[in-house]
This record gives sequence, C-alpha cells and structure tokens, in this order.
Amino acid sequence: MRFIDEAVVTVKAGDGGNGIASFRREKYVPRGGPDGGDGGSGGDIYVIAADNTNTLVDYRYTRRYDAMRGENGHSRNCSGKGSDDVLLPVPIGTTIIDTETDEVIGDLIEIDQKILVAKGGDGGLGNTHFKSSTNQAPRKATSGFEGELKVLKFELKVVADVGLVGLPNAGKSTFIRQVSAATPKVADYPFTTLVPNLGVVDIGRHRSFVMADIPGLIEGASEGAGLGIRFLKHVARTRRLLHLVDIKPIDGSDPVQNARVILTELERFSPELANLPQILVLNKIDQVVDESELNELCTHIVAELGWTGIVFRTSTLTGEGVDAVKYHLMNEIERERERELEDPIFAEAQKESFERLEAEVRRNTEAQREAYRAARKAQREGIDADDSNDDDDDYDVEVVYVP
Repeated sequence: MRFIDEAVVTVKAGDGGNGIASFRREKYVPRGGPDGGDGGSGGDIYVIAADNTNTLVDYRYTRRYDAMRGENGHSRNCSGKGSDDVLLPVPIGTTIIDTETDEVIGDLIEIDQKILVAKGGDGGLGNTHFKSSTNQAPRKATSGFEGELKVLKFELKVVADVGLVGLPNAGKSTFIRQVSAATPKVADYPFTTLVPNLGVVDIGRHRSFVMADIPGLIEGASEGAGLGIRFLKHVARTRRLLHLVDIKPIDGSDPVQNARVILTELERFSPELANLPQILVLNKIDQVVDESELNELCTHIVAELGWTGIVFRTSTLTGEGVDAVKYHLMNEIERERERELEDPIFAEAQKESFERLEAEVRRNTEAQREAYRAARKAQREGIDADDSNDDDDDYDVEVVYVP
C-alpha cells in the first residue's frame, strides 16, 4: 500500500429537510387546524482516529464525501427523519486544516478521538409553529438549512517519541530493527527507506516508547534535493532526535561533514526543529577494529562538530551499544512525562513549543511545495496549466454518498 501522508477532500454535510404546511383532516373534525411537521436534520460529518489504518491513501482517490439530507416533515405533526452522521476514519496523528481559512480544526492523537468538521443543516419548521390566536390556519412553513461545505486538508504526521535522522545508509533502519519489531527494508544502497517506519521500543513491563525512522536527508534537502523535506515534517511531533552518523562511510566521505549536512538542513527547514534535544550516535564502530584508532576517530568527530551534548557509540549490525541508547532514551522520556504530569507550567510550555513547531513546519513545507510547483510549471511551458500541478492531484474526483 502506498504511504500517503497528505490529502485534500471536500465534505458536504446534509441539508435539513423542509417543514410542511398541512392541516388535520378527519371525519367530523371540519377545523382540525395545522399539523405540519418539521424537517429532519441533515447528517453531520466527523473525522475519527482509527487504529486499523495507517495511511491516507483512500482519500487520494475519493475526494468528496456528502452526508444525506434530512427528510421533509409529514402531516399529523410528524417530523422528518434526521440523516445519519458520516464518520471518516483517519490514522492517529492526522491534523485537519480548513484550506479556506488555513485554520487547524483539530489534531487526532488518540484512538477513537472524533472531531466535527461539517455541521448538518437544521430542519425547517412546519406550519404548526406559526399557529396563533390571530392566525389559526397558517400556511407558512420554512425550508431546511443548508449543511456546511468545506474543503479540508488532512496531514498525517507519525506520533513518536524519538525521531531517527541521518544521511542515507547511516544505519537508521538497522537501528530500529535492533530495538523494535519493525522490519524496514535494509540494503547497501542509498534511499532504501522511502517512507517513515514506526517501531515500539519495549524496555520492560509497562516501559516503552515509539521510534520513527525518517527517510534519509541529503545536502539541499530543504530546497527539494533527494526526497526533499516531504517526510521531515514527521519528526515535528517527537520529543527528541537521534542523529546517526556513519563514522567510516563506504564512499570515503568525511563523517564530520556528513553530520554537518544534517544539522544544516534541520536548521534551514525549521529552527524550532533544530532546537529539539538531540543525541549523537556514532554508528558502525564495528568497521574500526583497532580500539585506539576508534577512540581517536570518535574524539575527532565530536571535537570537530563542537558537540556538547550526549554521545553514544554503536554498531547496529552487531548490536553493540544499542541497549545503552534505548535505556537512556526511556529514562529521559519517562522523566519528561512525569514532569509534564506534575508541573502544569512545564506541560503548557511543552504544548506551546510543539504548536510553534507544527506551525513552522507546516509553513515551510507549503513554501517548498509552492516553489517546487512554480519551478515545474516554468519547465513545462506550453503544457496545460492543470498538468503542471503536483502528481498527487492527478486523480479523478468521485462523489460518495454515505448512508
């Protein structure tokens, strides 16, 4: 299944049914009076977080969802039946944005969390409501109100505590294989990982956290090189970043320069993201047999980077040093979670920081997307403007009525 992390859909809540003008008709009751019922309410449209889906692919093929309208009112003061609501299931971690106002309607981060995105119209009033002492036979009834129509953007960001970043072939996929049950593809060529992978790191009873393996970045990614920053936004919800560096790249490149590439791309894409707590992992130490040479190389990398934070040495191939990393991460995350529960001020500051980061990531992602589209359009002069849009827009629109 394709990993789709963005989709634009149109939702139309149901219109309300019409009220009717009706009069009681019974034998021996010549003046029964008005008995027109109200129209039923149109169906609402909700978006709900489901645990049985992990991609937005369905919403790239079916672009519009309409709820049914309410029934019209009936005689004998019978109201029309209201329409059923429509539930649109999305993966946990989906943000819902109103494209017209750019307002974030909601953020689904828990299973079965539900957000109303389009309100159905109320039903019209039957003529019974307009009866009075001076108007005992009203012929007035009102029409139902229209349901809301909105164009929404769904953005999926993986919900993880730790995000793995690094150049292609730094060993991120092998690392997440070592610490979790995730089985991302591993191979000896760049860009093996094309979509984010999630793994649950189980430390022991009731102790676990989620790790996300993000596709590798390269120099110029913030300007669209390689896989660009399409998936970098997924680390916006992580508590900290695990920066893996291959200490002895097979291509002979400088590990210090490689690490600087990642740091630079993070800073260019989002200063808020670059300020997340980072842990440096010097990986593939199995490639250096001599202990003194290994110490000298690792010391050189840390010194050249001017790194003052935490550093680990690992071999994701043999598993050496990996346990130390995951236990450290678990302890740090637990301390942070406990502080959020005990200190409301700290919890609020954390929330505001994540919101700023989300907003910055969204702005920068949109800016890069617009720049990409503009460049593509310039390269394809003479081709119909519709064809110059992103490939993801080249799907037919199907209207689906959900009963």
